[in-house]
Amino acid sequence: MTDDLLNNILCIVENSADFNREIFNDIERLCESGNVSAIAKLLQFLHSKYIFLDSDAYNILLAATCKSSDIELSLVIFKDLLVSSKGMRSISYFNLAKAFLDTDDHSLLLKFVAEIVQMTSHCGVLVLNRMIFAFGECRQIEKAKIIFEHMKVLGCKPDLFTYNTIIGLLGRTGMVDDMLQEFASMKKANINPDTVTYNTLLNSLQKLGRFDLCLVHMREMDENGLIPDLRTYTALIESFGRSGNIEDALSLLCAMKNRHVQPSIYIYRSLIDNIKKMGKLETAASLLDEMNYSLPNLIGPKHFKRKYR
Repeated sequence: MTDDLLNNILCIVENSADFNREIFNDIERLCESGNVSAIAKLLQFLHSKYIFLDSDAYNILLAATCKSSDIELSLVIFKDLLVSSKGMRSISYFNLAKAFLDTDDHSLLLKFVAEIVQMTSHCGVLVLNRMIFAFGECRQIEKAKIIFEHMKVLGCKPDLFTYNTIIGLLGRTGMVDDMLQEFASMKKANINPDTVTYNTLLNSLQKLGRFDLCLVHMREMDENGLIPDLRTYTALIESFGRSGNIEDALSLLCAMKNRHVQPSIYIYRSLIDNIKKMGKLETAASLLDEMNYSLPNLIGPKHFKRKYR
């Protein structure tokens, strides 16, 4: 059965440039069979004929080899996909990261990163940025850091997005010292932090209770002429509220409204909760009334969904 499927796929690929639904169905069935050797034969045939599949077909193959834990075959497919595709989708990078879940062979990852840099000299940073993001989202922080460090060794200079990504990963995992070290390295490399950078720092620092550093970076942000947005105010108001500086938190709420930055329901809930803890029940009640009155216009959960970039 598997041999028939493979032969049918090879016949279609060799004789037609149109990758129709039939070949996708056959590739899906081949992958569902779990016959990794058949997938390897398909790739060997494609290489021998200098034929590339459609990106959707490669993604089907990549997902299958990840499930079978055949990491080396997964890497071959990803490289073929990279060469053939005009635009890589996020699922390709996530499947690549999943392929490394069951291995701690860092030498294999280092070799692969070097190959990617060599293959994509014109867009290497973009590809590696997306790899770092995908590995981080798959909770493989150490491997994301390895990619980040090795790209510098290979002369592929990190850009603003690279630093914002790695700073976010380190912050979310509580590695505050490493996060601040990379922030310093970023400025040393003459890459100017943007609002996203500071928001990432502030959000991570306030969650870790480092309110003193929140103040430092808030001032620095202002000195650099960066205008706070909703995420900035959310982190700062949460920071001041949790540290007991209720008046400062309320002043920030007033400032954000004066700048026409629409507050979120989370800001109000956080403030009300912290004000109650301070025993200022009348102020909390007044703020609750304000929140209920403004409810139709407040920013809600859908606005905080993280997007793959």
